[in-house]
Amino acid sequence: MNDGIFKEEWLEEVRVAQSRAYTPYSKFNVGALLITEDDEYVYGANIENASYSPTICAERSALVSAYSQGITKFKAIVITTDVDTPSSPCGVCRQVLKELTHDEMPVYMTNHKGDIVKRTVDELLPLGFSGKDLNE
Repeated sequence: MNDGIFKEEWLEEVRVAQSRAYTPYSKFNVGALLITEDDEYVYGANIENASYSPTICAERSALVSAYSQGITKFKAIVITTDVDTPSSPCGVCRQVLKELTHDEMPVYMTNHKGDIVKRTVDELLPLGFSGKDLNE
């Protein structure tokens, strides 16, 4: 993909994130690579729990990690799975992306074959509502 933002090395790095997934129940490993405005990487992986409710998705894992380190400005996020078509973030992750990133931030969805689908946060959650709307 050549959109002026995406870097091929991100595919390798998001696989590193995916390798850290803890999925004893679903066996559906997801990795997320959050790229900061300073081109630093924050890794996220889905972490399951036997009671399911405390499970956290890879996208939220990366965002929570970044925010807890004081990192709040992002360039893009890359998400990968091992299925045949790139998977989109769940509804909860879309809402958290809306809250903690900017509407035009690219979201790159990939799979084990290297296919890439690009959308913006706003495209994933059109007409979404966040804390930013409370300040207008």
